[in-house]
Order: sequence, then structure tokens, then C-alpha cells
Amino acid sequence: MSVVGTSSSRGAQGRSVPAAPRCGTDDLAGLGVHPDDLPDGLVVADESGRVVCFNRAAERITAVPAPRALGAPLERALPLEDLEGRRWWQLTDPYGGLATRVGQPERNLLLPGGREVLVTARYVRSRPTGPVRRVVVQIRDTEARRRTERSHAELIATVAHELRSPLTSVKGFTATLLAKWERFTDEQKRLMLETVDADANRVTRLITELLDISRIDSGRLEVRRQPVDIAAAVSRHIQAHVAAGQSADRFLLRVTQPLPDLWADPDKVDQILSNLLENAVRHGEGTVTIDIERAEHLGTSVTVSDEGPGIPEESMNRVFTRFWRGSKRGGTGLGLYIVKGIVEAHGGTITVGRAPGGGAEFRFTLPVATPAYLTS
Repeated sequence: MSVVGTSSSRGAQGRSVPAAPRCGTDDLAGLGVHPDDLPDGLVVADESGRVVCFNRAAERITAVPAPRALGAPLERALPLEDLEGRRWWQLTDPYGGLATRVGQPERNLLLPGGREVLVTARYVRSRPTGPVRRVVVQIRDTEARRRTERSHAELIATVAHELRSPLTSVKGFTATLLAKWERFTDEQKRLMLETVDADANRVTRLITELLDISRIDSGRLEVRRQPVDIAAAVSRHIQAHVAAGQSADRFLLRVTQPLPDLWADPDKVDQILSNLLENAVRHGEGTVTIDIERAEHLGTSVTVSDEGPGIPEESMNRVFTRFWRGSKRGGTGLGLYIVKGIVEAHGGTITVGRAPGGGAEFRFTLPVATPAYLTS
């Protein structure tokens, strides 16, 4: 493999070996890409096992200067160990191992000092089962993966915490009823069964949220479009809040006619409205105003605003992330994340800002779309 550049570097044995200012190969140069432009660490060793490429990302991840790595044996420039403390290059033996081996899959390895990195290796041969001409190693920092793992762990912990309370209640009431059914009046039994029913609904809602998050994260959230009367849907949610004890005067619905025909998934539109209205009622104050109007480009927009303290400016960019909570009044912090995923699955947009009355204002827009039966 030829190396771009004419400088040289002394190897561990004291002999001069080809090197580059940092790294560069004709293969990459032909694509117009320099190894230093790559986001991951790139280390290349030649047929003798000496490093001829050590890009800028490799320097950053390993904290080894390129001049020190270039020309050195691969196992010395990149002294990796597996999680059991075994020296990786002696264990895998890329140059003297099986002639049919083409590389190593990505795995977690350790740098000196115990720093964990993700490493993939590729063995380049001049012909199948021929000698190794070069070993190409990719190194990635594990921080992004760790953030994802922490997010998943936090999600599990949050949902487990939220599930524990209703399940404990369901178990307690059902066990009590089974053991002492005759001791309770019909009214007491009804009250206990209503509590069990409410807690079962809460568990169902949490499981639905988990499934929605999984589908959103994997891009598999399906939207089955049907005609939706958005004004009627909002009215139903307002009536549900009134039936639950809220004053009817707390809600103001304003509809600007005419509205375009809205083709959307009615169940998912209900999820959006349920989350936004519940947030306004729980975290806001004063009148909750819902404005429905024709949006630009023949879409429908819905704005939900309240007169509470609003959302701090520094929190605006985190509102639609997982686990964001506007206050300490309960909730999983997943609702708005799911709302954003549902709106975007419809091809729409959602924004958050400050309402004219000083509270929070959420505005989502759903575009005109083709009915499900015409696309399936």
C-alpha cells in the first residue's frame, strides 16, 4: 500500500519506515477524502505489522500522538486488551492466524488505563487465503453507545417505577376482595373495583407508551389515515376533563372555518390531544385555549395554550426529549416525546413557545395526506 507523503519515521527497531504527516492513502485520496476527515479512528498496518496510518480521530481517542505511532508495531502503537485483560493482538494474531480469516467483528476492548473503545478490524489479503497485506482497524468512542444504554436504562427504571404503584394497588384490592368478599358492602366493592379498573387503565397506558417509543425509535410507527373531525375530537377531550371534575369555563375552543379535510390516524390524533390538554390542565393555569385553523399549504393546525407560568426559555429545546418534566406533578416525562414522534410520522410539525397569556403554547400542524386505503 503506498502512502501519501514523503516524510519518514523511525520504528521501534531503529530502521526508517515510510510514514506520512499523519496519515493518508491512495485509496482514500482517490475518493477525495483524507483520513483525518473520518469521524472514527483509523489505524492501518502494512504487511510487516507496522503502522502506516494513524489519523486525527485515532490520536484523540487513544491519546497517542501520530508521530509516535507511525512506524511502530501495531501491538505497540495500539496496545489493546479484551475485557478479561488478555492482549488482543497476541490473542487474534492477524498475520499468523487462520489464512481464511478476513477480520474481527466490532467488540469492546480496553486501552491502557482502562478506557473502553469499540474496535473493528479488517484483514486485507492479495488473494483469498494469501498473506495479509495490511490490517485496517477502526476505533470508535463508546460514549454515544453509553448514552443510548443510559437512556434505555433510565426508560426501564422510569416505567418500572410507574408500574409498581398501580400494580401494587391492583394486587392489594383484588387480594382483599377475594379474602373478605362477604365483609364489604356493595358500595365498598364498587369503589374498590373502580380503583382497580383505573389502575389497570394506567398500566395499559404505560405499556402503550413503551410500544410507541419502541416504534418511534425504530421508525416503525404506522399511520392508518381516515377522515378525522378534529374539532369534534377536541370537544370530546374537553368533555372528558369536565366529567373528571374540571370546570367547563376553563376551556375555550375556537375553530376558524372552513377547515380542509383531515386524513389522519384517529387513535394517534387522540393521543396527541390527550397529552397536550392534560399537560395544559396539569401544569398550566387559567383558561386552556384550543385554536383550530387552516394552516399554510392546505394543512390543519391546532394550538393549545394556557395562562400558567410557561416553560423557561432555557428548557424550550428539551421539551420534546425523553423524561422532560415541566414540573414535579408526576408523569413519566415521555408524553411529549411520543407526541412529537406521532406528529412527524404524519409528516407534520410541532413547536413550543410562549402563549399571549404568558403560559405554554404548543402548536402542531398536520398536512393534507392520502387516505390509507389508497396507499395500502
